[in-house]
Order: sequence, then structure tokens, then C-alpha cells
Amino acid sequence: MDIDKARDIIVNFIRDKAREAGVKGAVVGISGGIDSALTAYLTVEALGQENVLGIHMPELKLTPAEDVLDATEMAERLGIEFRTIDISSPLMAFLEAIPDSRPDFKQANGNLKARIRMSILYYYANSMGKIVMGTGNKTEILLGYFTKYGDGGVDLEPLGDLYKTEVREMARLVGVPVEIMDKAPSAGLWAGQTDEEELGISYELADRFLMLLLEGESPQMAQNTLGLTVLQRDSLVRRIHANLHKQKAPPAADLDPLRGSYITV
Repeated sequence: MDIDKARDIIVNFIRDKAREAGVKGAVVGISGGIDSALTAYLTVEALGQENVLGIHMPELKLTPAEDVLDATEMAERLGIEFRTIDISSPLMAFLEAIPDSRPDFKQANGNLKARIRMSILYYYANSMGKIVMGTGNKTEILLGYFTKYGDGGVDLEPLGDLYKTEVREMARLVGVPVEIMDKAPSAGLWAGQTDEEELGISYELADRFLMLLLEGESPQMAQNTLGLTVLQRDSLVRRIHANLHKQKAPPAADLDPLRGSYITV
């Protein structure tokens, strides 16, 4: 891929979609990681620094101090308006209000954090007349490695057709700081969590596996080509199938045949 040309396409995409929505500005959740950093850079390039609000939403007992520092410094580097909002209190309020909540429900608790962050982003976007920028990449979207109605609840996905390895290339091109690029990718939903450990495979191999599948190769052939284990192959295939619902609108029963009428546009 021509990464420089891809950058131009994404910047124009952001600018065009903002114009279609009738807004001038955008809100970006800035985690301190590479995906949100690149999203912020491209959004500033598309809309101007004066029209971008960055929001960092740490859970202060869990989020590494370096993430808070990196997010703050990056916002300063970009010259954008910036907020830091600790989600610990709203998270605790939710958990205390749910009689069956338990600390060991890692996935449910982690997804709740992502949905709290989504709600905060939309509060600012709605009150300021802005759109919410997603930070998900193609690898995460194809694998369903995101929270439905959490980090998947956005208005635009500027990086949505970039594999994780291509995100790294573009981040290097636009000048994302090395300390952010060198971090182990993590959603930060529980202590010690890293993306690649949870996926059981490196992003480089996951990207190549997905590319081969999209080119028409079978999972078995892609496994043999890349030297993956059966466990790695099956884990990726299960994720793809189990998470397809995240890419679609919620299904509804089709009652039009009973009505005998259809909308034509």
C-alpha cells in the first residue's frame, strides 16, 4: 500500500464526512496508544487543531501513569483542547448499582468501562455539535476485537481499512512519538492485559492471516503458509465468526410480507 496516498484519502474522508454531517469539529478519545494517537493526528490535519477535542479517560488505579503522560503530551504537541476524566467514580457507581456485579467478571467489567468511555465522548460531542471519531483498525474490526457499543460506538472509523501493521507505518509517517509507537498494544480493560497475549498471536501474523483469507485462501492454507499452530488458526477463525454481529445492525424480524407494502426511494 502507498501509505502516503492512504493518508490523503483518510484525511479527505474525515473532512468530507464532517461536512456531510454539518459539523466542523470532532471528539477523539486519546488513550496514550498508537491507534488513538494516529486518529488524533489525522483529525487535526483534516479539521484543524481548533476544531478537535481530545479526551483521556483513565481508570486511575489501573491506567499506567505513562499513558496519562503520553496522552497529555500528545495533545499539547497537537495544540488541541484536552480533557482528562477519571472513569473510576462512574464505574464504581454502576458496579454498586448492579446487585450481581463481581470483580472476577473481567469481560463484563471491561466492556462496561469501554461503554462508559463511549458515553462520555458522546456527551461532549452532543453538547458541542461535534462527531465522535473511532480509533479501531481493520485487524480489530475483522476479528471483532472491540466492545460492541463501547469503542465500537462511534460516528467514523478513519483507520477502519488499515491493518494494525499499516497503522504503525502511517504513525511513523505523521510523526507519532516513538515512545507511543513502541508500547505493547493494550485495551487497558484489566491489569496486565495486552492485545497480542489475549489474541494468542502477533499483530503481524494476524494481519497476514486475514489478508490471505480475504484473498480467497482457506484457513488451513493460510495456516500452512504462515507456520501457525492449529490453536492459533482456530482461535482467529472462531473470533471472526463469533463477532460478525458486531459489524452489523441489530437484526429485526421482517414483517413486510404481512403488510404487503414496501418503501421505495
